[in-house]
Amino acid sequence: MTSSLRAGFIMLLTLGFMASPSLANERFTASDIKGEIIGKRIYLAVPLGGEFPLNYRSNGQVDGSGEALGLGRFAKPNDKGRWWIAGDKLCQQFTSWYKGAPMCFELIRTGDKRLKWIRDNGQTGTARIGSSI
Repeated sequence: MTSSLRAGFIMLLTLGFMASPSLANERFTASDIKGEIIGKRIYLAVPLGGEFPLNYRSNGQVDGSGEALGLGRFAKPNDKGRWWIAGDKLCQQFTSWYKGAPMCFELIRTGDKRLKWIRDNGQTGTARIGSSI
C-alpha cells in the first residue's frame, strides 16, 4: 500500500469515527424508556456512595428497597407504587415515599447503561441500567 493510499484510508477511518453518532447526552424517548428501562432493575447512585435499586416491572408497578443502604433507620426502607410514561418522561408514584406525590423524570443517556435523571422539581442524579427482572 502506498503512503498516499494509506493516508487516505486513515483519513476515511478517522472521518467515519467522527461522523458516527454518539449516544451520550441523548434524551430518552418514550420508546427508549419502554425498551431500556421497563422490565429492568435501575440502580440510582446515592450521594454518600452505594446504589439504590428500583424495579420497573412490565405490569406498571415500581418497587424498591433501601435496606442494603441502611435506610430503615430513617424511613420506610421498602415501598412500591406505579410507573407510567408521559410524553418522553418516566413518571412514578410510590405509596409512602415522597408522601405519595407523583413525579416525572427526564432521562439523558451518559454512556453505555448509564444515565442522568432530571426530576420535574429540578433535582438531578445518575443511575445505571441493570439486568432484566
